[in-house]
Amino acid sequence: MSFLFGGKPQLSSAEKIAAAELEIEMVSDMFNRLSQSCVKKCIPTDYRESELNKGESVCLDRCVAKMFEVNAKVSEKMQQDTGARGAAGGGGMGFGL
Repeated sequence: MSFLFGGKPQLSSAEKIAAAELEIEMVSDMFNRLSQSCVKKCIPTDYRESELNKGESVCLDRCVAKMFEVNAKVSEKMQQDTGARGAAGGGGMGFGL
């Protein structure tokens, strides 16, 4: 009952498994969206070569880097907002299990 005195509540095994499954689902979704978006943007539909050329490779690298940068910024902002609501007494659901 440490959560009554300001500590974090302990998660049961089932809750830990559910949180891990949700995280895997979210990472898989992000990977799929990233793949679809960057391939659509960087690789022409009329394939000319079996290998990526330098321009396509650089485009993919930049696209992936931008997606990860945006994801990090959004996550940081959501954590700040969640922390501010928690400090203000708003409670709510936390995102960082």
